[in-house]
Amino acid sequence: MSTTSEVVIYGNPDLLAAASAARLVTRLVDLQAAKGSASLVLTGGGTGIAVLEQLRQSPARDAIDWSRLDLYWGDERFVPREDDERNEKQARQALLDHVPVDPERVHAMAPSDGEFGDDPDAAAAAYADVLAAHARPEDHGDVPTFDIMLLGLGPEGHTASIFPESPAAYEYDRSVVAVRNCPKPPPTRVSLTFPAIRSAAEVWLLTTGEGKADAVAMALAGAGEVQLPVAGARGRRRTLWLVDKAAASKLGNVPTTPHM
Repeated sequence: MSTTSEVVIYGNPDLLAAASAARLVTRLVDLQAAKGSASLVLTGGGTGIAVLEQLRQSPARDAIDWSRLDLYWGDERFVPREDDERNEKQARQALLDHVPVDPERVHAMAPSDGEFGDDPDAAAAAYADVLAAHARPEDHGDVPTFDIMLLGLGPEGHTASIFPESPAAYEYDRSVVAVRNCPKPPPTRVSLTFPAIRSAAEVWLLTTGEGKADAVAMALAGAGEVQLPVAGARGRRRTLWLVDKAAASKLGNVPTTPHM
């Protein structure tokens, strides 16, 4: 386990979503106060979207200057723009359509009916170009140093759309790749890779449920990232696990901060 990994345990999924939203408001406000703007990488999945819904409902949400926030995605399901499976659509319905974001600073991945048509490789390459265009000299590479990256994980240990033993789990050159034949639908996706994920200053891993307990425990015990990709999701400065009691049920002796 990396010395920078922190684990915070909440009593139930609703509490986790509300507390994570509150934590996000505080952190984004602090970042904007310190440097003028902030960047946030969004995730799909039940917990990730629940956090955005809680953020929308929070009276504190207006403390964030939404016009000075860059938004990215860690992965996207390669489906048509209006498909309900699309992470961007879910995020817009949960939060982004309800706050004054700057459309120029909302960096969504191309849909399968977008400018690149049904070509996920072209969509991935285009998103890599977007990341490179927003990287600054101090980022030392072709990916911006994201302030906060939200990620979920699957019961078999995937994160973003990097699945165990898949080609994406072996990718260390490109920042964004097309992912085919995903073991869970939809089968085709676009995903950030390990190097892009690890360019984030902070990675927040959000998950709930007993079905995730094995993956959480193995990741924090130091499993290999090819077999258990979530183990490779680390922030440059901080890796924060926000889990509920059920997802933490197999952690054993890992130091944690319980929040009931």
